[in-house]
Amino acid sequence: MTDNQVTGPSGRLRITHTTAKGIRLVSLHGEIDHHVRDALSQALLPAATAEHEGSHRIVADLSGVTFLDSSGINVFLQVHERADAAQGWLRLAAVQAPVMRVLHLVGLDTVLACHSTVEQALDA
Repeated sequence: MTDNQVTGPSGRLRITHTTAKGIRLVSLHGEIDHHVRDALSQALLPAATAEHEGSHRIVADLSGVTFLDSSGINVFLQVHERADAAQGWLRLAAVQAPVMRVLHLVGLDTVLACHSTVEQALDA
């Protein structure tokens, strides 16, 4: 069930939210750069409300992400730290090769669990 769809301020990133198996699933499509960092951060860690139950267990579906810069890396690290502090986690799923290369170069793939598919990330 989709509960929200947001397009980043630059129109470069489309964000959809769903819940699957009691886990927040945030699907991202487009480019992640400094223009969309606030929208990305808000999508991954929304304000704590009853409607966002399980909000500290998050799978980010990056299958539609074609570009990632340091702004996105910083958001993922911040979300990881906040989720971890709340006894939750952030998992990345279906990362395309060019984006995975960036994650690997900065070592983020050793900090965050990266899964080949959304289903694997949900079941891990």
